[in-house]
Amino acid sequence: MSTLVIVESPTKARTIRNYLPSGYRVEASMGHVRDLPQSASEIPAAVKGETWAQLGVNVDADFEPVYVVPKDKKKIVTQLKDALKDVDELILATDEDREGESISWHLYQLLKPKVPTKRMVFHEITQEAIKKALKNCRNIDEQLVRAQETRRILDRLVGYTLSPLLWKKIAWGLSAGRVQSVAVRLLVTRERQRRAFHEGTYWDLKASLSKEKTPFGAQLVTLGGTKIANGSDFDATTGQITAGRNVLLLNEEQAVALKERLTGKTWNVNDIEERPVTRKPSPPFTTSTLQQESNRKLRLSARDTMRVAQNLYEQGYITYMRTDSVHLSDQAIAAARSCVEKLYGQQYLSPQPRQYTTKSKGAQEAHEAIRPAGSSFRTPQETGLGGRELAVYDLIWKRTVACQMADSRQTQITVQLQVEDAGFRSSGKRIDFPGYLRAYVEGSDDPEAALEDQEVILPNLKVGDRPNCTELEAVGHETQPPARYTEASLVKTLESEGIGRPSTYASIIGTIIDKGYAHLVTNALIPTFTAFAVTDLLEKHFPDIVDPSFTSKMEQTLDDIATGEAKWLPYLQQFYLGEKGLETLVKEQESQIDATKARTVELENLDAKVRIGKYGPYIEVENGEGVITASIPKDLTPADLDPKQVEVLLRQKITGPDQVGRHPETGEPIYVKIGAYGPYVQLGDKTEENPKPKQASLLKGVTPETVTLEMAVGLLALPRTLGVHPVTGGKIQASLGRFGPYVVHDQGKEGKDYRSLKAADNVLTISLERALELLSEPKKGRSSTNSKSKAALRELGTHPEDGETINIYDGPYGPYIKYGKTNVSIPEGQTVEDVTLAAALNLLAAKTSTGKSTRKTSKSTSSKSKSTAKSSTTAAKKKVTEG
Repeated sequence: MSTLVIVESPTKARTIRNYLPSGYRVEASMGHVRDLPQSASEIPAAVKGETWAQLGVNVDADFEPVYVVPKDKKKIVTQLKDALKDVDELILATDEDREGESISWHLYQLLKPKVPTKRMVFHEITQEAIKKALKNCRNIDEQLVRAQETRRILDRLVGYTLSPLLWKKIAWGLSAGRVQSVAVRLLVTRERQRRAFHEGTYWDLKASLSKEKTPFGAQLVTLGGTKIANGSDFDATTGQITAGRNVLLLNEEQAVALKERLTGKTWNVNDIEERPVTRKPSPPFTTSTLQQESNRKLRLSARDTMRVAQNLYEQGYITYMRTDSVHLSDQAIAAARSCVEKLYGQQYLSPQPRQYTTKSKGAQEAHEAIRPAGSSFRTPQETGLGGRELAVYDLIWKRTVACQMADSRQTQITVQLQVEDAGFRSSGKRIDFPGYLRAYVEGSDDPEAALEDQEVILPNLKVGDRPNCTELEAVGHETQPPARYTEASLVKTLESEGIGRPSTYASIIGTIIDKGYAHLVTNALIPTFTAFAVTDLLEKHFPDIVDPSFTSKMEQTLDDIATGEAKWLPYLQQFYLGEKGLETLVKEQESQIDATKARTVELENLDAKVRIGKYGPYIEVENGEGVITASIPKDLTPADLDPKQVEVLLRQKITGPDQVGRHPETGEPIYVKIGAYGPYVQLGDKTEENPKPKQASLLKGVTPETVTLEMAVGLLALPRTLGVHPVTGGKIQASLGRFGPYVVHDQGKEGKDYRSLKAADNVLTISLERALELLSEPKKGRSSTNSKSKAALRELGTHPEDGETINIYDGPYGPYIKYGKTNVSIPEGQTVEDVTLAAALNLLAAKTSTGKSTRKTSKSTSSKSKSTAKSSTTAAKKKVTEG
């Protein structure tokens, strides 16, 4: 008897083949094989004239979806149909969540098998799990399929109804989404809070003390019995002490005077409190907590984390990575406890096995937490993994093992000290038994916070002791605005509010960035002015769509449909066609939305208007001579746009750029200008004879106001030759590049050797000796970018001619397609998810043909060759876009 097994990806197929008996053929569907139409060209001719055709959902006939097989999947479907002809049985072995159930259902509908068909599910790809799954096959779960289909239809209705409205009223290419728009609103709300924030200033004293040569610190907390003000006592909207707080606010003068008065006085220990604290380990990872911790500790985006986790799952290293459950099987608990005993000893094992339960009602995606696969856990060193895969596996392994370890026992120590009428406090922590902290310390969303689990040693103090004060310092503080969301904190908020499903957060955050609603800067998600405009419009005209509580209730209803507790059709009818349904609202509101107002972002305390234009945001003001506009630089955030910034941008537009002086050698003027990518200096004026005057960006931390003539001349002189290498004789230069200032050693035929400058180095003054010192240091790799074992971002499939794999990898200049020794960049404007196997084959073919023609072409026809290559690439890009 022969059996065809269908899974989603080639990697999963390769892994499963190892555990199936002979007679089983495993093929990959390459994800979904059928979906709603993605473009007008995919809409079937039979329904093209219908009013609902663009939606891909017949809202007049019980919301019947129109499913089509995308062009790049037609060949795969044909191959699967051919493979089905030669077997006696079909097993659909796609992932065990709603999405996987849906893929199996679509495969069944398309293939129309005439042989017995089974549904096989498993949460890890190990020999034991696959054998068990083979014995426990079931039918396709129609309720799960219906729940996924309802979710898909609902997302299409929201996206395809509201997005065209945004195109008309704000800018082409924008998108709205059921979860995406709520997430964008969260970012915008936080940025509004930052704009409304008023800084408060306060001072206190910091003491350095010692007892029997053991140093410790203390901070002023009271004066004359009154509490000293700290950051928590300020009102963020006024910058003043919150009304009703009985605290003493010290200014600099008072703090310095108090320091002088207390210097040389006797210190006395008034009170010591020791409080035992027991801390328990965190539960094993869910999809959401893995994304959060990976972002905090590894600085991986949610999207990258899920790509790496997908690879680890498909290769059999971890269990299924889309899960809301923190439950562990008995097998997993035994494996984790065995690791603890073997690696850390019996005393580090929790007395009883720990079992965790999921509090969320929506935890229905899979039945176990993310953990190392198998009945015994491979240590990270035993896996042979590298780069990001090793880092993520290490995180999962440690978290799983730690959850079966003993509690951490600590003692919190608080010492109260008195010097005259001033009260000081010193805090310490003694770790009596580290417990699970030996294996794992959870990260924090607050980068400024000290690690909670760090031991702070205090000397052996007693009440009545008189420690020595070695230094007393007056310290000034400024209150900080609310922190912007990171991917980790946004994921945490979305989950806690019940918005969306954790398995979709990675793609949602990716879309927010790709669509220009936010920029990711040093791990912070900064909303753009476009995000403000879209959020303003949705809040005013479609408040429910961006209301977290409304979206959360919607999510609960979708979960209820999966369990049969709610009916899908009445819900869709009420949501879209009801008296207050989305279609009705859009028809009512469209005529009431003024496009000019919709493109205008209203910011408090700003007289200038901010508008969204075809080429980005700009400011607009009226003076006696008419309307003046000026583009807003890309690095200027909504929270930072103030009247002073507006004045600088407009002055440059009205009077021209500021001149810092004239070049000492050429006599040409040097200007400080502000462009789309921030401030820069320019040598000379732009003329017909000099269409591209020399320009140079400012160094990090330098503002237009602080640029000197000497600095500007130095920047315009880059790259700066420092000398020659004493061994090779090669030229050594210092310059500014995409990743900041650097030095480079030209080694001739062997290429160029680069090193980034350290924080203390200045590209304008660095010496040859210092450059040689930097060049002698080992070169640091870019994490897994240069690793031989780096994981593919996405596996597209195999080449039809030789069966070799075609994958997408992350490179130093962005993602690229790799086939054998041929690499080709992903076309501009496309994401990794946009690229299909067919599109990749077209791009590779264009690259190969271009390469061959270039090699055969003589120098005299090189310009023609370049033109041909450009045409080929353009044609390929066009084909990808249209396909």
